[in-house]
Amino acid sequence: MELLRIDCLGKELRLEGSMAGWQQLFWGGELVSVKQASADNEGLKNHQFELRSQPAEIDSNQAVSADSITSTEQVKTILVNLEIDLQWQPFNLDYRLIVDDNIVTTGTRNSKDIERQTPVNPIEVKRQFSLVGLASLGFKLLKSAKVIKVVLAGASVAAYSWLFSFQFALALIACLVFHEYGHIRAMKYFGMKTKGIYLIPFMGGLALSDEKINTRWQDVVISIMGPTFGLLMSVMALVAFWITDNPFFAGLAAFNALLNLFNLLPILPLDGGHILKSVSFSMNSIMGLAACVAGAAIGVYISYTLGLALLGFLLLIGSAEIVFEWKTRHQSHLLPLDRYGQIFSTIWYLLTVGSLIGIIWYLAGTGDDMLSLPLQILQS
Repeated sequence: MELLRIDCLGKELRLEGSMAGWQQLFWGGELVSVKQASADNEGLKNHQFELRSQPAEIDSNQAVSADSITSTEQVKTILVNLEIDLQWQPFNLDYRLIVDDNIVTTGTRNSKDIERQTPVNPIEVKRQFSLVGLASLGFKLLKSAKVIKVVLAGASVAAYSWLFSFQFALALIACLVFHEYGHIRAMKYFGMKTKGIYLIPFMGGLALSDEKINTRWQDVVISIMGPTFGLLMSVMALVAFWITDNPFFAGLAAFNALLNLFNLLPILPLDGGHILKSVSFSMNSIMGLAACVAGAAIGVYISYTLGLALLGFLLLIGSAEIVFEWKTRHQSHLLPLDRYGQIFSTIWYLLTVGSLIGIIWYLAGTGDDMLSLPLQILQS
């Protein structure tokens, strides 16, 4: 991940590093200093390198003796020191650039600065041949045309009308759009350019952006804002049901809650998978992983105790996936969550999940067979 980018003697000085302890310093694109990975990944570090200035050009028509070349015309060595004091959780970087014992610049960077930056060398994801990859490529080619949004929206309405009814299909589309709008609002909050919302028949929707995230806090907020907006939609539908006693609103609240609860399952690439991965991968210790596993185990136990077999099974699969990938957490370019961010994200996630399950449970208790279907799905 890019930690610092400043000017040094007319060229760009860029520092990259990770929680694994390694750091690399580039001057004008050239690697000038390296710190190897180690357990000592915080505290004071000093990157030092030398630059050599060239002597002034000599006119070839002018006779110059060796004795006439003064010492000032010889190659001059310039010593550059970049002193940093790094703290990962919460992230804070104090730096001081010294050139030949003269302090050139000083400053501080925090997580907000990392969120706003655009990395010079974005992380390249290794592509492998697959049908999913070809489908993704085809979708990227099509999404440049604005008409594809209308086509996909029409196909979604037709698909859900076939499954339910035209009125319920329109309501479900509204729920999907409201959910994806939550993602869009979070992206805009972080200053990211968005490409809008795409509805995919039988699959839901996508909120797209060309820009990359730089921190796991961005990943958590963008991911959880969709289900949070979905929860607000279910609450509004539930209130409308209480006021009008119209079962249509009750069905909308129940199925929308199920839709958003599904998105919060801890399985990638669902929203819940991104949230759990960001929280657990930010725990830079075995104790952190143990706490995450213990929390997942409690969630599985509660799910099976309440008879939510499907929810417990998928939670178990998602937790196992996180454990298998935990060793690769230091290779990520994303700035980890600090302790406050980990706790806040976990509470936000659990409250959202609990509220959605509560809505489904409450409506299933009304005695209506249609309203009990979401709960039966969770219990299957």
